[in-house]
Amino acid sequence: MSLRDAYKQKAEAELELAQARLTEFKAKVKSFTADTHLNYAEQVDHLEKAAADARHKLKELSEAGEDVWEKLKDGLENALRALSDSIRDIADKLKN
Repeated sequence: MSLRDAYKQKAEAELELAQARLTEFKAKVKSFTADTHLNYAEQVDHLEKAAADARHKLKELSEAGEDVWEKLKDGLENALRALSDSIRDIADKLKN
């Protein structure tokens, strides 16, 4: 397995985990009162957008030639980091 394939697998696993957490958050938010639901719904929407951005970056990396994938890797890493930070933020808020 090439370094690129291993990196792609790792990124796909991170996205799958993020999608599972997003589904979990959506289920929790549905049970909240209307005001609280609206507040968290906006945060869940932000999380969905971050996940979509990361998926888009992963697709770009998958379709890129060997000569440019290293450059695209940074963009994917940034998108995954932003997604992870968003997940952590909403998880912390849902604990309280």
